[in-house]
Parts: sequence; structure tokens; C-alpha cells
Amino acid sequence: MDELHQKFELLKRQLRGLGKVAVAYSAGVDSTFLLKVAHDVLGENAVAVTIKSRVVPGREIQEALDFCKAEGILHLVLDFNEMDVDGFRENPPDRCYVCKRSIFKAIIGAAAEHGIPAVCEGSNVDDLGDYRPGLKAIAELNVKSPLREAGLTKAGIRTLSRELGLPTASKPSFACLASRIPYGEQITEEKLRLVERAEQYLQDLGFVQYRVRCRLVPQKSPAAETYMASIEILPDQFPLFYKNQAEIRSCFTNLGFKEISLDERGYRTGSLNEALVK
Repeated sequence: MDELHQKFELLKRQLRGLGKVAVAYSAGVDSTFLLKVAHDVLGENAVAVTIKSRVVPGREIQEALDFCKAEGILHLVLDFNEMDVDGFRENPPDRCYVCKRSIFKAIIGAAAEHGIPAVCEGSNVDDLGDYRPGLKAIAELNVKSPLREAGLTKAGIRTLSRELGLPTASKPSFACLASRIPYGEQITEEKLRLVERAEQYLQDLGFVQYRVRCRLVPQKSPAAETYMASIEILPDQFPLFYKNQAEIRSCFTNLGFKEISLDERGYRTGSLNEALVK
């Protein structure tokens, strides 16, 4: 048995040892794989808990609903408003910690109501290589991270997902919409909706991996806020952008962006974290 499948077996043993689990389920690559394995191992003793909020696009919620229905998994959907969390709107560098702590308290509470003592989330080994303050909240609340504990990387999870026939095996990575707004710039529902609609447009055009960073346009006078869009896409899809550049700019302008630019460095995870290490 190769190393990857040894880790897979370790993951299954860990889940079996937990007995009953609630999986924080976002419909992403990692949480879908974790939920599938947990349900295969534990049956009805594995349930999914999805947060329905302003920082998660509607399409992700629908994918979560569809997957759980197809797999016959009990699915709890919790309405959650991050805007009500103290410190979230102000968007400090530890915003993810503030938000994750509140979210997982809600998930832990829902799990307890269903007699489930363990809550699991889907971070993997690769997540340790970036600035992830949310992991601190997860550790403080004793939330389990079975994929990390089994030593699984994103590449390994994708490989195993293909073997299991999961629809997310090649799904692009996603992060909450709040991650599109630079630290220190206030998070508003208007900005979140701008980003969601802009990214949906890029997806509809055929872009595979993308981010639309929403930045404030500097103002010399205290006028109403205006926004610029910094578009990050995979370099090999730059030709698709240039081919549709006029239409993209027209759409983004109609949505409400005053300025639009293509980040020539291309898509990369955590690009807004770069300012924290300069």
C-alpha cells in the first residue's frame, strides 16, 4: 500500500474512533472529501453542517444541498450573519479568527443539540503554510482536523476524491468573499454582493480559478466610496481575458466598479496577506 493510501486508512480509523461527528461542510474540495469518508465510515452518525451567510455565494450553498441529498446525508443549514460579530466589519488582520470562532461555536451548539460530541473541519497540511488565523480558533474550540492529522495534502485529497468519484475532485479552490477586501477596509454587504456577481460573471465566461479583489479608490474629498476591481486569474487564461476584455470591463462597470485592472502576477492564494509580511 502506498503512502497516500496509508494516510487514507489512518483518516478512516480516526473518524471511526470519534463515533459520531458533525462535519463543517462548505461544498469545497476538502470538506466534501471529509464528509464523504465520514459518512462511508460512520453512516447516519455523520452529519453535515453548512453555514448560510453573506460571505458564501448562493451557488456554493446549493451545491452543498445537492450533494447531501444525493448521498443521503443528514444536513443542517444554519443561518449566520457575520455582520453581527463584533470586529468583523472592521476587517482586522485577525478577521478570520474572529469570524471562525463565532461560526464554530454555532456549529458546536447545533451538533450538541443532535447529541454529537465531535465537530470536524476540512483543513489540510497545505493550510499550515499560509497566514491562517482561523486555525487558532479551531484549536481553541477543540474542533477536529482529521485531514491534517492524517497528513493529507490538497493534491492527495484531489487524488483520493477522483478515486471516490467525487464531483469536487477538480473543483477550484474557494475562500469566503470577505477575503477579497483588503485588511483595514470596512466589509459591507454592498462590497460582498459586488464581488459575488463579478466572480459569477467570470465563472460564466469560462474562467476556472479567479478572485476579484475589491479595493477602495483613493478619494481627495469625503465623497461616497467608489471601488476598483483587481482581477486575479490563472496566467494560462490571460488570453481569455484579453479576448473578452471589453465585455468584462463593461459588466464590471455596470455592477458598480469605477476602475478595473488585471493583476499580471496571476491568481494566487492569500494575496492580500502579502501586505502583512512586507
